[in-house]
Amino acid sequence: MNILHKKDYAKRMEPIRQITGMVLKIALGLGIFLIILCSLFPEAMLGFFTSDVEILSEAGSYLQIIKYTFLLYLVTQVLLSALRSVETVRIAFVISCVSLVVNVSINYILIYGRFGFPELGIRGAAIGTMLSRCLEFLIVLIYVAKIDKKLKLFSDRAVFHINRLLRSDYVKVAVPVFISGMLWAISVPMQTAILGHLSSDAIAANSVASTFYQYMKVVVLAMSSASSVMMGKAVGRGDLDEVKAAARTLSVLDVGVGIILAAILYFTKDFLLAQYTLSPTASQLAEQLIIIMAVVMVGMAYQMPVGSGIIRGAGDTKFSLYVNMISTWGIVLPLSLAAAFWWRWPIAAVVICLQSDQIFKGIPIFLRFRSYKWIHKLTRV
Repeated sequence: MNILHKKDYAKRMEPIRQITGMVLKIALGLGIFLIILCSLFPEAMLGFFTSDVEILSEAGSYLQIIKYTFLLYLVTQVLLSALRSVETVRIAFVISCVSLVVNVSINYILIYGRFGFPELGIRGAAIGTMLSRCLEFLIVLIYVAKIDKKLKLFSDRAVFHINRLLRSDYVKVAVPVFISGMLWAISVPMQTAILGHLSSDAIAANSVASTFYQYMKVVVLAMSSASSVMMGKAVGRGDLDEVKAAARTLSVLDVGVGIILAAILYFTKDFLLAQYTLSPTASQLAEQLIIIMAVVMVGMAYQMPVGSGIIRGAGDTKFSLYVNMISTWGIVLPLSLAAAFWWRWPIAAVVICLQSDQIFKGIPIFLRFRSYKWIHKLTRV
């Protein structure tokens, strides 16, 4: 790389550093706010999810430990996103694998009191999560500060300098994404709260089924991130034919992976449920919910990578905001609340309503994707 190319490369990296610094400030502020909120109003926050006194007591001890991980998690994700923007993606996979092994190992040791350690139950699970989050943060911080040769985030003293032009551009793109993410983040605990106020069996069954579902969802989130990076590169090169070809290929892969994940979830359900001690009612309900989530997995494996990865990754951020607002808040949550507390449908039917956002999001995302209007939008920018 000659001197001119090095200068050009440095100029391309500078805006990424400044945007990362801007987002780090937001993450720090939000993380501190969440810790204060959980410290001052733990009963009010937990009471939103369930009225069961025993569960509230256990959840309170869990929250008192886990609340400190919010700040670490936010900063870690910002740094990983910055690395992904310069095509450094392998470190995120390594961190996820290391964190998973550490979390599961510590959970096993501290929850059940193995190898001479005390049996801490739910507090042991919280400690395992906290330590794994600390490890994630330390790994990514060391990587960014000492190993990374592309971004060189902390080599630029102006990383936290606010560039007004960049801030204006960032706000235009980020505000719809931020609002969409906030709406989704609020809707997730609301969905949990609906089940939490039905019965203790519903809480247990949903907890077990959701755990397996989340393991599979990690793959979908990875596909989403990869799609976003690839679409950003294709758009940056300005070749619209390449954008279309990459988008079509990725969408087909998404559906194929979704079918595989759904099959894994369905055919391993008996083995997975055998690892838990549940009441007969909760066990039967958990099996029903896993079957429902296996079907949902196919839809999610399409709509999330295409909507959040391809379309939003290419720059069309407002569309995701509109879809989330209408589908989740206009249809799914009102329908689920009515099914649970007005019509008093069976719990499995309520879960189907809660997961129906895959349909109400998937259809408009499919139509938008097929119309290529998000590409036409890019040509007008």
